[in-house]
Amino acid sequence: MSVLVVTGTGTEVGKTVVTAAVAAAAVAAGRSVAVLKPAQTGVTAQEPGDVAEVERLAGAVTGLELARYPEPLAPATAARRAGRAPVRPKEVEQAAARLAESHDLVLVEGAGGLLVRLDEAGSTLADVAGLLDAPVLVVAQPGLGTLNITALTAEALRARGLRCAGVVIGSWPAVPDLAALCNLADLPEAAGAPLLGAVPEGAGTLPAATFRTAAPSWLAPELSGGWDAERFASQHH
Repeated sequence: MSVLVVTGTGTEVGKTVVTAAVAAAAVAAGRSVAVLKPAQTGVTAQEPGDVAEVERLAGAVTGLELARYPEPLAPATAARRAGRAPVRPKEVEQAAARLAESHDLVLVEGAGGLLVRLDEAGSTLADVAGLLDAPVLVVAQPGLGTLNITALTAEALRARGLRCAGVVIGSWPAVPDLAALCNLADLPEAAGAPLLGAVPEGAGTLPAATFRTAAPSWLAPELSGGWDAERFASQHH
């Protein structure tokens, strides 16, 4: 089963656009891809969610959303306030396993950070990754403050016996400041895992065809791309 769990160091760090880039690069490499969103919060039934955004940007992928809650809150809180059943890790595992039967790669995109609660029992995306025995890709911010939360996320993964596949910077600025430049070297140290890409800020606003063509250039070979961390760092000094 080829499953990759995608989490962020927080909300609004570019997780959905990174998920779309990973999907697009895999499709360009000839792989069939499915994207699974266990819990979508903050959108109504009529609005497009993260899965629709990944489908729009990445193209030929299979999208599946297990639950949707209208308020922009943690899934457990949003489910409780909506009077709806929460999504539980076992449901996510089963859905991912079904998708893996017919796809080369299944991307499971969490909501917010790794330890955001999915249900009243305190289950999290980390529990999902454990059930799936899947590596976790961490999407991080580029600038000041990102090292601590990246290190905490990586430590939480290690404490649970989970593997951090690597870190992708979710929104690399057009004009990076000193902190962002230094973080190219420091993020892998903080995570104890390689830097596997940097998606430029505003990538999600590109025309879909442009996004799909460019996506492999933002990601390392481990993610079906051609990006190189050392080369990227040398270009920004």
